[in-house]
Amino acid sequence: MSRYRGPRLRIARRLGDLPGLTRKTPRRAYPPGQHGQNRKKRSEYAVRLDEKQKLRFNYGVTERQLLRYVRKARRAAGSTGQVLLQLLEMRLDNTVFRMGMAATIPGARQLVNHGHVTVNGRVVDIASYQCRAGDVIGVRDRDRSRKLVEANLQYPGLANLPSHLEFDKSKLTGKVNNIIDREWVALQINELLVVEYYSRQA
Repeated sequence: MSRYRGPRLRIARRLGDLPGLTRKTPRRAYPPGQHGQNRKKRSEYAVRLDEKQKLRFNYGVTERQLLRYVRKARRAAGSTGQVLLQLLEMRLDNTVFRMGMAATIPGARQLVNHGHVTVNGRVVDIASYQCRAGDVIGVRDRDRSRKLVEANLQYPGLANLPSHLEFDKSKLTGKVNNIIDREWVALQINELLVVEYYSRQA
């Protein structure tokens, strides 16, 4: 299943607030479609599926990538759901977004893919790069790159910088101090339901 490129507000109406996907807020509070306002009681499977879809659409990963992250989280020590969220949050595109260098995660992914972002002084154009404690995230030393990021910093996607990151707006550099804490994950999600959804597949 490829990455979603359709209308983002339609997804936000169906799944709720997805801060990484879009900054816009839907005008209608009910899900899209002809029967959006009179939906029947949802099954347990549907509830788990929606939680899984929230992760997929918010972080902009494919089904195959998400399954890979779940398997990786299973092998790690600690709560599988929490490790899964940490793996997704520590992706380079999400880290760039959380530093305010882009308004959305798709915007941050484009910055990374086009070679505007550096990690420890070297250009990294892989959005799924896993940031580690001590990594210094910067902007490539080019006028075009700096102007793009400076424009984005005027309208950051999220107001608060998470405790595991620091960012200097004057130098356009940030640092990853640690792995993100669960309380700083901006997405409203029950990660245990995602783990249960994948328990039969992963």
